[in-house]
Order: sequence, then structure tokens, then C-alpha cells
Amino acid sequence: MDSITVTRKVSVPDPERVERYRRFPETGPKMLFFSGGTAMNRFSRILKRFTHNSIHLLTPFDSGGSSAKLREAFGMLAVGDIRSRLIALADESVAGSPEAYRLANYRLPKESSEDLLLQEFDDIVKGRHPLSAALPKPLGDLIRLQLDLFQQTMPANFDLRGASIGNLILTGGYFNYQHQLEPILFLFSKLLTVKGTVLPITEDSAHLVAELATGEEVIGQHLITGKEVDEIKSPIVNVSLSSCNQKNLPVAVKVTEKISGNIMSADLICYPPGSFYSSIIANLLPEGVGRSIVSNICPKVYVPNMGEDPEQLGMSLLDQVNAILYYLRLDAGEDTAVSDLLNIVLIDSDAAKHFDPLELSKIEALGIRILKTQLVSSGSYPFYNKHKLADALLSLC
Repeated sequence: MDSITVTRKVSVPDPERVERYRRFPETGPKMLFFSGGTAMNRFSRILKRFTHNSIHLLTPFDSGGSSAKLREAFGMLAVGDIRSRLIALADESVAGSPEAYRLANYRLPKESSEDLLLQEFDDIVKGRHPLSAALPKPLGDLIRLQLDLFQQTMPANFDLRGASIGNLILTGGYFNYQHQLEPILFLFSKLLTVKGTVLPITEDSAHLVAELATGEEVIGQHLITGKEVDEIKSPIVNVSLSSCNQKNLPVAVKVTEKISGNIMSADLICYPPGSFYSSIIANLLPEGVGRSIVSNICPKVYVPNMGEDPEQLGMSLLDQVNAILYYLRLDAGEDTAVSDLLNIVLIDSDAAKHFDPLELSKIEALGIRILKTQLVSSGSYPFYNKHKLADALLSLC
């Protein structure tokens, strides 16, 4: 099959193009996002109104929250962020599966006694709890099967306080499908009528390691983000992966052919707002990511954070761009052209005046376009307006 490369002039934002996507989201563009945290979940709830074909590749290296309990108990991938994104993209209307949505979004109380938690969870598994009893057949049977498998495998001392039922459904399915996450993600997506594709960047288990300017090594995503412990006080100079969460045992992980195919077929690739190293760069570490990006000639866009990110301590916008290029070139090759990896940095037009003009010029000298458009509103300041950001990215597709 022959193929040609077609270029076109676009306006950002392009109201006509965005309106066309809104009217026909089923045929919307395949926009691929290398993760992003809570902010991207809120953005995804807007995005699903315009396209049902977005692709979200998330890191499974998290080591905090309820994911940490599951990883410690079963030595598995982290599923918390994956579950959050699936729920963000789920059809919340009556046309979807509102009963499944409510159950998957439910957390067991943090304050209950162990006996009460065990009883409530058993009620959910057996269909006696209001949330699970409301599930229609055969949907309810499929969900309770995954929870029953988790209950059977759960260690006697497993801490259910604050446990996400969605996480437990995914974990039960992980056991059901011989420690494979993709089949249960497919089923979960169907059960919740998810308007997009959500996958871990790799199914290999690993832990994130950050080397600080002081020479100190920090192992574990939750110790790097500053969300569960004090923020790091020294700039990050390198991140890598370890097979162990107690000491640094370097490990190489790979993307599957399916992940590579998704990257190569996307209509737009976005490095979105989010924790810079633990969420964005971590997704670029597996072997195959950089080469797959090079194989796609679509627009490749970086949207820098607007708020404070402890992981970007001491980093300028140019430093961020160079970091993205550096980690992608570890896989793609050090001589890979910049334009094959990143060609647009999208920034708010009002915020642009706060950047050093010389720094912006250096970025453009690399062959990267600085695209300035209104992305912040009075109601969203100092963060992006989700609607304006969606309009800008959709206009580039």
C-alpha cells in the first residue's frame, strides 16, 4: 500500500474542526497521551465529548496509595492511575453503565474496623451491598467474579481501609487472566463503556529511581512526587528503573507490539501536564517508545505544567525540552532529529511573557515551534482551562 505525507495549514483554535469532532466523537482523532496525573483525569472528562479514540499510556510504576498495598501483597503492576483514567473516560450517562461506574468509583471507608471492612467487602462480593446489588445481569456476575477471585487470593492481613473497588476488580481480573492486565482492562472498558483506550506503557513490573544532584538515590514514585512525603530538596538529574524497591537493581523493560502500534498510528502525540519525571518521563523509559515515536510523522506536542511541580526543581522550559529529547534518544538513537521526537511546545499566550525570550529562541533554534494561544481563563488561573486546552490540541489533529 502506497502512502504520502500531506501537510496543511491550521488555525489554533479551529472552532469548525472542534465542532465537527463534537458532533461525531465516534470518529474523532486518535490523540495519544503519555500519561499525566489527576489533572489529566479532569481533562479526559472533557476530551471524551470530542473523541472516543484517544489513547492513554500510563506508568505502572506507582508506589503510593492503595496501589502500594496491592504491589506489596502481590508483586504486581500499579493499577490505581489506570483505574482512575478508565473511570474518567467512562460513559457516565444512562446510556453507559452508571451502576458499574458507581461501584468501580467506590472506596471502602478509611475509619472502619477490620471486621466491618471485611463484612462490607463480602457484601459487595456476594451482591448484598446496595452498590453491587444494583448491577444488572450479566454485568453484575462478571464484576463479582473478579471481586470473588480477589477475595479468595487476598492475604489474611490485607489492609482494606480506603481500598478502591475499581482497583480490586482489576486485581481480581489480573489473577483470572494468569497475571495479564490487558484482558481485564479490555473487559473493564466494556463494562464501563469507556470512550477511549487506556493501557500501561509496559506490563513489566519495575520501580522508579531518581538520582538527585546531591548524589542521593530515591527509590519509589511516591517518594519523588512530594505528595505523600516531604518534597525533594535537590534537583533530579536522572531517572531510571529498578526491579527492586529497596535497592537499585537496574532493569530494562519493553513495550509490547500493541503499545508500539498505538504510538505509531496516533494522529497526535502529546507529552501532557503532569508530574514531570514520575508521570511523563517514566513513560518514555521502556525500550521501544522512542523508536515508535520516530516512526510516526504526526504532530508531537509538549504542554508544560502551569502550576508548581516539585520534580521540576531548578528546571527551565529549555531544560524540560532537553530532558524529553534526552530520554527519547536513549531508545531512538542520539543522532535522532529533534523534529522526529518533538515539534511543538504549546504555551498560554499570556504566560508567554513570563518566559525568557532568549530561552524561547533557543527552543525554536532546535526546530521546535513555540505555539502561543489562550489556554488559561480567569476561572482556571493559574492552571489550564480544560476546554481551551482540548480545543487547541484537537485543532492540531
